[in-house]
Amino acid sequence: MDFGLVLQTDPPASRVVDLMRRAERNGFTHGWTFDSAVLWQEPFVIHSRILANTTGLKVGPMVTNPATRTWEVTASTFATLNDMFGNRTVCGIGRGDSAMRVAGRRPSTLARLGEAIDVIRDLAEGREAEVDGQPLRIPWVRDGRLPVWMAAYGPKALALAGRKADGFILQLADPYLTEWMVKAVRAAAAEAGRDPASVTVCVAAPAYVGDDLAHARDQCRWFGGMVGNHVADLVARYGEHSDLVPEALTSYIKERHGYDYSHHGRADNPSTDFVTDEIVDRFCLLGPPGAHIEKLEALRGLGVDQFAVYDMHDAQEATIDAYGAEVIPALGR
Repeated sequence: MDFGLVLQTDPPASRVVDLMRRAERNGFTHGWTFDSAVLWQEPFVIHSRILANTTGLKVGPMVTNPATRTWEVTASTFATLNDMFGNRTVCGIGRGDSAMRVAGRRPSTLARLGEAIDVIRDLAEGREAEVDGQPLRIPWVRDGRLPVWMAAYGPKALALAGRKADGFILQLADPYLTEWMVKAVRAAAAEAGRDPASVTVCVAAPAYVGDDLAHARDQCRWFGGMVGNHVADLVARYGEHSDLVPEALTSYIKERHGYDYSHHGRADNPSTDFVTDEIVDRFCLLGPPGAHIEKLEALRGLGVDQFAVYDMHDAQEATIDAYGAEVIPALGR
């Protein structure tokens, strides 16, 4: 199993770079950042510094979207980083949540997202692609490589990830839901004539190492609120009781009343009072190292290739170091 570190690009950028360097020293193979231009600093500028200050860490957004930047700009940005640092980027992409809603826009449609996946990958790897009816090719790309991993929860999104994406990002660590969603992605891949095993599976969730579970839960409760934004979209589309979406995912947002993006992804988020301890325990990894290893072994058995640690709490360095000392040696490649 590979391990990634996920950070927000809060200033100063030097701290983001330092934490990524610490992660690589501790055996992490991937460094991910949020991508929401209003809420945090521009990630791709910081990605350049991360890549310059690490030796093999693969870097990308978790996740970008098809609307904040035009597709040729996104592709050129990845291709430039790859040309500078040797194909060490991964494009995590989704419909867009905070980046779009904070700016008063709606997330992109799945049709638009599916088209963007193909175009961004083709352009970044030097092939011609059509952008809004215009054939384009980036002429200076040589031997470019850009895996595109798609974030998804709902049945149509999972099917799209299986048909088109090189990897699937699932932003929660509940084993039951992981099994259900990985099966959906792999079934869609097989139906599309792809090798289901060729789709990399990345589970991303907060991890907090320590014996004080009450404190750990409070530090990670924000995650249930963040996931709840996507679940609310699913409930609006499919209803609370649907054969297409597991009730184990949808039922917990019954008491959800809106969301304040100014606290997005932060431990002090006030929009998480509906998130119970049970949900925090299911969606996150908490407790002593042995508890993390046990849950990660279960996830690995379900086909998870990478666990990406959301490290937004009051024990960032301690979590990175604990994973490097005890968790990654037990499960890493």
